[in-house]
Amino acid sequence: MLQKALKFLSEHNEIALATCQGSLPKLRMFQIMHQQGNVLYFATSAKKAIWKELQENPNVELLAYSDNVSVRCSGMVNFYVDNDTKRWIFDHNDVLSHLYTSYDQLEYFCLPIADLDFFDLTPTPPVNLHFDLMEGAVDKGYVGERFSKLHLAPLPILQRGHAGVFFEIQTEGRVL
Repeated sequence: MLQKALKFLSEHNEIALATCQGSLPKLRMFQIMHQQGNVLYFATSAKKAIWKELQENPNVELLAYSDNVSVRCSGMVNFYVDNDTKRWIFDHNDVLSHLYTSYDQLEYFCLPIADLDFFDLTPTPPVNLHFDLMEGAVDKGYVGERFSKLHLAPLPILQRGHAGVFFEIQTEGRVL
């Protein structure tokens, strides 16, 4: 399910991104510019309010939604993005090249996902899983009183792979 949630993010890059301005939440539509495993990359202008908000409080949450499926992610943004990635983002995004003359006119940040919630209302019972990518833990979420007493499938097992990225492993001949 974790890989399914990450794939969903790669296919639905128009997201709602929440920051804080002081103690008040700020929500805006944003675009995931690039994705490497569980790290999401973004670009903005230093002249925009979001850049100042991120400098003051790097904790963010985002939400992608389509067709009864939602993926919510949270974590602390990182301001180090290497030049090759910056150039790739600029070269592969028509909006940026339409608004700016060069990749170095932008500020870049990335979100190593710390927590991810995957919610799918399509199957019966619905799927609601919480992935703690810092600890490698998975928990089931509440999906409604009709399904609260059902014995659901076992939780996926996460294993830390290359560069600290977690992935699901196979158990009993099936991928969880």
